[in-house]
Amino acid sequence: MAAASASPDGVDEPGMESEGQKLQLSCGEAGESSVSSAGKALDVDQLQEDSALSQASVSNGGDSESGKDLVELKIIWNKNKYDVTFPLDSTGADLKEKIHSLTGLPPTMQKVMFKGLLPEEKTLREIKVTNGAKIMVVGSTINDVLAVNTPKEAAQQEVKTEENKKEPLCRQKQHRKVLDKGKPEDVMPSVKGVQERLPTVPLSGMYNKTGGKVRLTFKLEQDQLWIGTKERTEKIPMGSIKNVVSEPIEGYEGYHMMAFQLGPTEASYYWVYWVPTQYVDAIKDTVLGKWQYF
Repeated sequence: MAAASASPDGVDEPGMESEGQKLQLSCGEAGESSVSSAGKALDVDQLQEDSALSQASVSNGGDSESGKDLVELKIIWNKNKYDVTFPLDSTGADLKEKIHSLTGLPPTMQKVMFKGLLPEEKTLREIKVTNGAKIMVVGSTINDVLAVNTPKEAAQQEVKTEENKKEPLCRQKQHRKVLDKGKPEDVMPSVKGVQERLPTVPLSGMYNKTGGKVRLTFKLEQDQLWIGTKERTEKIPMGSIKNVVSEPIEGYEGYHMMAFQLGPTEASYYWVYWVPTQYVDAIKDTVLGKWQYF
């Protein structure tokens, strides 16, 4: 059935709509459309803002260590222990820099150990460092290196050696206690100003550093020096003797005190006192491989 429209006399006729009703409907639809558009605009703005905040949060997290995987380490150096939290994806070289900041030990002077020598180019993750891992560090600071020259006792010994070199050997305390016993009665006679080859019999009647009697026998066919005392005879290969030193005894220039170096240092000197001067050069040449017949 068709809607009634208004007649000229005020009666609505079927099929006719009033202008007021159309305007009202139009305004209502426009209002609803406007509200809907505004709501959508607000939703888009909110989404964009949330997205920006999210991106900012991710960016900030990446720039700080709080966003990285960290590992707790125990660094041990020179009896000192350091608890360190360090990024797992940092390299061995990065860790050395951290150790430098803790200890003052330059990276080039560090030997860092974790299941062997720590590789500088690999990350801690790659070498499977886990929480609580112990990192051993070996090395000395520059100050330590400069401070350590020689051990104190060795330095004192060097000073004493230099002082001893300034005075004749026969005046030194260790030798005086033997020389003060005087010339042995049965020592072989000396001939000053003459060089003789080695005698065919042992050199005897001399003292060793303890004041006991000693004799020297040169076994040329065996290339040995026999050092004989009352207790025993030591047979020493001449090639093993490092050096031979001697010095005239003050007041008895016809005799020398002589030392055979049996080891790498002067502490290995075997001292013999009252060696006749005419045999000194022949002994040195024979022992050191320069002996010749004449």
